Amino acid sequence: MNLIKIEPGNLIIIKVGVSQCVFFFCILVESVRCYQCSSAQDKDDDSCGAYSSFEKEKHIPVECNSHESHTPGSFCMKVVQQGPIGFIWDGRWRQVIRRCASVAETGVSGVCNWGIYENGVYWEECYCAEDGCNSSTNIKINFYLIIASIICILSTVISYNR
Repeated sequence: MNLIKIEPGNLIIIKVGVSQCVFFFCILVESVRCYQCSSAQDKDDDSCGAYSSFEKEKHIPVECNSHESHTPGSFCMKVVQQGPIGFIWDGRWRQVIRRCASVAETGVSGVCNWGIYENGVYWEECYCAEDGCNSSTNIKINFYLIIASIICILSTVISYNR
């Protein structure tokens, strides 16, 4: 069995490289910022976008791991529920919830799932992990963390091979 022999000078380079990566990720990885509102709480004003479009200018996204967040988490979610046709006159009732989330029932972030409950209520849940991504139904994927990881790994490997 061939073991890699690490000389003391190389060990220092590896430790410095790893600590740089950890420091870099601590700076880069902040908690995600999500909009939080509920049309059930804002019954007099449609500020959460149940019947009209969501106005980002009227809301400030909060950091999901801060004291301002109603639900701590690592990604955002948007839930839409809509009553069956003809429920109230000829229209439908709608409810929209935007908040942070820590667990997606599907275990996947960056997707929308939908279905219909037994009582005829349509539901849709969208999960995403980019700042302010729960402002619309568009899901955006952020590759900055992947690129930063590759750079850290390459810099450590290059430093190690000197």
